[in-house]
Amino acid sequence: MSCFIMLKLGLRFGTIGLDCLAFLFLPVARGSVLLRLIDIPFEQATRYHVWLGHLTMLLFTLHGLFYAIAWTIEGHILDEMFQWVELGVSHFPGVISLAAGLLMWMTSLHPVRKKKFELFFYAHQLYVIFIVFLALHVGHFLFCVSVGGIFLFILDRFLRFCQSRKTIDIISIKCLSCGTVELVLSKPANLRYNALSFIFLQVRELSWLQWHPFSVSSSPLDGKYHLSVLIKVIGEWTEKLRGNILNSSEADLHLRPQTKITASVEGPYGHELPYHLMYENLILVAGGVGISPFLAILSDILHRTREGKPCLPQNILIVWAVKRSNELPLLSTNDMESICPFFLDKLNLEIHIFVTQESQPPLEEVQVYEATNLSPPPVSNSCSMSVLVGTGNNIWSGLYVISSTLGFVILLYLLDTFYINPYDISPWWYKGLLLLICMLASVFIFGGVVAGLWHLWERRNAAREACKDNRIMVEKMQHNEIVAHTDSCQQKLASSINTYYGSRPDFKDIFGDISKKWGYVDVGVIVCGPPSLQTSVAKEIRSQNIRRQHRHPIFHFNSHSFDL
Repeated sequence: MSCFIMLKLGLRFGTIGLDCLAFLFLPVARGSVLLRLIDIPFEQATRYHVWLGHLTMLLFTLHGLFYAIAWTIEGHILDEMFQWVELGVSHFPGVISLAAGLLMWMTSLHPVRKKKFELFFYAHQLYVIFIVFLALHVGHFLFCVSVGGIFLFILDRFLRFCQSRKTIDIISIKCLSCGTVELVLSKPANLRYNALSFIFLQVRELSWLQWHPFSVSSSPLDGKYHLSVLIKVIGEWTEKLRGNILNSSEADLHLRPQTKITASVEGPYGHELPYHLMYENLILVAGGVGISPFLAILSDILHRTREGKPCLPQNILIVWAVKRSNELPLLSTNDMESICPFFLDKLNLEIHIFVTQESQPPLEEVQVYEATNLSPPPVSNSCSMSVLVGTGNNIWSGLYVISSTLGFVILLYLLDTFYINPYDISPWWYKGLLLLICMLASVFIFGGVVAGLWHLWERRNAAREACKDNRIMVEKMQHNEIVAHTDSCQQKLASSINTYYGSRPDFKDIFGDISKKWGYVDVGVIVCGPPSLQTSVAKEIRSQNIRRQHRHPIFHFNSHSFDL
């Protein structure tokens, strides 16, 4: 009786696990049309993947555990574990699939992921083994429960593979003294992104498999043919990147061969609409290199103000917490006066900087750059990033999904008509494998044709855009002065920046002062930084909104932090 209960419970847990698996891959389809339609950006969707991953693996672990206990009681656990049958569920593929899943699960736990990111990343590539052997384990009929989500993930993965094969030009590289690297990357004019977008970057000299996410630090209005990212050196991969750049700079000085840096990009990803433009009043709270997306926001607002484009934000408060003063040059990567002369006459901007681990300003002026490497601008858009994924063209994306889906249905029909029925193919595991092959073939063949046409369309549009501008090279990135700076402008800018040494931001005081100063308005609060910073701001906003008086503002919390 106990064995029967164990087997029934194990079956139920496995069935529910398959249901969860149907949704597990949807949040990590980075450029999915589905995510764009429901307006959930990838950096937020990953949280659902994490929660679903824990739940799915818990259910599958209980599924395997209850079966193992029942087989142990019956006394033939080894025979059952290595069973591979023609009709019905084969156990041995399930054991392999569960082992791969458990390895992925254990290495994805937060302490392991934080300290050993490479171990987590490489172990997660076992998802291929997990899926293939799951299909062999349950057969075609049960595997159909999870096919939808897996198929959408394969669609996205194939497009990302196509985009990531292309190497792109690095227009300029700068190493800041604070240990942050600024990369300016070439892009085609028709690649859409906004100030809150981010990209995945691969440097092949460091690793062929690793892709790391970085927020964009430039506005799309900074230039048609480039975007910038700021990369803080905090791990092995970023340390190697900085070392390569410094070696290349030294080679330049000593006329030695340069260390080559080959970059590929996936993205950009993020919100379709720039929600920082939805508020007339903005509070931007950053920790360390979390200032990066806010530099893009500030640049975007200044460009829109100068060009007379629709732009709601009028009152902007930036609260930036850094450990040491050598991080302050990050602000100098944006020349605000150059973007929008006399911008302080049009915007109310305040910047509060908190240097937490220094009690007083440094005696010597902080050096801005350790090394600068300017590459020649690309001679054509052929070395710019592809527009196949990210905030791409919804029409082409839709055609790609529809053609692949129709191709999948056609292949299943042909397989059933000309192979399975005539030859009386009956093994469940074999039918599950054929189903998986049909999914892959439909994406590679039918979707591949659309992706090829999309790529040709992209190249033609890029060439047309280049002809419009009467040139095929990107604009120079050196930030030259376009107007003379007056003493009064410099004084206004200096007076708008307040630096506090040896203290942390007191959000109760900050939000309290804003409540008195700005009155009854809607205030958008965007936070980019460590979880502790986000939690502190969220708690204070909740407290302010609960205790708010009639003439005090309503604060709207938005998080812009990406954590794999």
